[in-house]
Amino acid sequence: MQPAPVKPTVTLEAVNQLDVRVGTIDAVNNVEGSEKLVALTVNFGDHKRTILAGMKRERVNCKDLERRQALFIINLEPRRMAGILSEGMLFDIGYADGITPALAIPETHVPDGARAG
Repeated sequence: MQPAPVKPTVTLEAVNQLDVRVGTIDAVNNVEGSEKLVALTVNFGDHKRTILAGMKRERVNCKDLERRQALFIINLEPRRMAGILSEGMLFDIGYADGITPALAIPETHVPDGARAG
């Protein structure tokens, strides 16, 4: 794989505007009528959210992600997709580079809701 060019420089202030947190994926459900979306129910310690992710084609069994921790952006404007409101974005590694994506996960278990950055 040839790494993509580095994106333009941003300020630390711009990075600090993103609220990136660890959450545990409690459930993975099929999104009816979508060939790629699944609905993740994610526990952030003090609350749960539904976050849609386009990973059906990338994994043999998306249910394998249940009980796994991952990184999520939780302060994006909610977006309706396939009739379901998505309240954040899953971080994954590789999709933009055309390789099979992998979750961005903590090295060890940390409390749900812990902030990255």
